[in-house]
Amino acid sequence: NSSWRDIKVYQNHAFIVSEANGHGMQVFDLTRLRNVQNPPVEFNADTHFTEFGSAHNIVINEDSGYAYVVGTNRNGPYNGGPLFINIQNPTAPVSEGGFGNGGYSHDAQVVTYNGPDTDYTGKEILIGSNEDEVVIADVTDKTNPVTISTIGYSNIEYTHQGWFTEDLRYFIVGDELDEQSIGTNTRTIIFDFSDLDNPTLSFEYIAQNTSIDHNGYTVGDSYFLASYRAGMREIDISNIGNQNMNEVGFFDTYPSNDNAAFNGVWNVYPYFASKNIVISDIEKGLFIVKKSE
Repeated sequence: NSSWRDIKVYQNHAFIVSEANGHGMQVFDLTRLRNVQNPPVEFNADTHFTEFGSAHNIVINEDSGYAYVVGTNRNGPYNGGPLFINIQNPTAPVSEGGFGNGGYSHDAQVVTYNGPDTDYTGKEILIGSNEDEVVIADVTDKTNPVTISTIGYSNIEYTHQGWFTEDLRYFIVGDELDEQSIGTNTRTIIFDFSDLDNPTLSFEYIAQNTSIDHNGYTVGDSYFLASYRAGMREIDISNIGNQNMNEVGFFDTYPSNDNAAFNGVWNVYPYFASKNIVISDIEKGLFIVKKSE
């Protein structure tokens, strides 16, 4: 009973959350798909974790074996902040608390930190996109998560999602509602996170198109952005340190226009070793594309 659903994978298991009321988290052993006889076959989840209800998204740090469930009930014990679930044994998840100090978290990235701020080397760092600000937290000790710092930016409408550059120096953020509310072209905000205690705004990248931006991910010197009616955009970030980004390619699944409306590309996955890029389009489904030679 909800269109919103998110799936992440850890140790050959899919972890599924949804904004459907009472959904909880389903865990499915993907190795069960390897020897299917007489398809199609309908499967049941291997585990149904019900210690929370609805959620917008799930984040997994594969280094630590923890899942972070975000976008949960604002009236819950952690005010809609991330929930900590130990999934080191995938079919026996264990709740280990949560982080409510930053308020509702719509999305997050969690890394075992090995970036320029050596004060936090080896720590488990969570970056929350929390509607009206970005929150940096140390979640190494699940019983005592600590806010490191917070940062905002001008014309905040909805701080939606963000992703580190591979060197963990810059954090690239998309505001989902600014294009509609303010009338700007597609806007991407770049923060300098070289000092986690004192993050700074580096610059804003304004694209040529007018579409809403949704989720973006970095691979090497490229930033792949799901941008609703403008499809998927590939942006060169090799010169991000000099406050310069430029678009180098795109695949438009909604070619009729780039208006700031909620149609078209919802998400993009650019991490396959094959270099295939998976695009999910709200109306048209699955696209698999590859960069031109």
